[in-house]
Amino acid sequence: MLISGDLAHNGTLNSYQLLKEILMPLQDNLIIMPGNHDNAKNLNLLFSQNLISNFSLGNWEIITTNSVQQSKTSGYLTKNALSTLDASLKNTEAKYNIVVLHHPPVPMQSNWDDALSLKNCDEFFSVIDKYPKIKAILWGHAHQEKEFKRGKIRLISCPSTALQFDSEKRIGFNRYTLYDNGNLKYDTQWLE
Repeated sequence: MLISGDLAHNGTLNSYQLLKEILMPLQDNLIIMPGNHDNAKNLNLLFSQNLISNFSLGNWEIITTNSVQQSKTSGYLTKNALSTLDASLKNTEAKYNIVVLHHPPVPMQSNWDDALSLKNCDEFFSVIDKYPKIKAILWGHAHQEKEFKRGKIRLISCPSTALQFDSEKRIGFNRYTLYDNGNLKYDTQWLE
């Protein structure tokens, strides 16, 4: 399971302790990245072993990058984050890649306030566009399920497990299947 940030709305230690208990059965298969609602210190205290930037699944490597800005809702990839992402994509031995960040790198084409998205999309895509092995870019933050395309890359927004920022009343998550031939399938799982 990959959680793309905002594990707790207020980032308190108690909220992370409760979540850790809930997620205990998944501890060995849990990857977490921070979101703008997360408190980095508290998140690291309880989930340090799950804060992994790159991991492999068969012919795939999933590469995460941290788009969170301190005390801001919008996202930004620092020069260091962009450089690390570039190096990870350059050095990967996997046949196929997925890049995951917290903030949307494209306009959401909805009621979502795009000012709260990734601020330096052009810089992000200048790295992404160099690597044809990237099959998808995934993110959360926008609280809605949506898919876009950029050339052959699928751009996929994951719905929220709390509330959506569109007309959808259910909570949900995306479930992905990665195939050895580079195909990717996902289904949005809606919960009542």
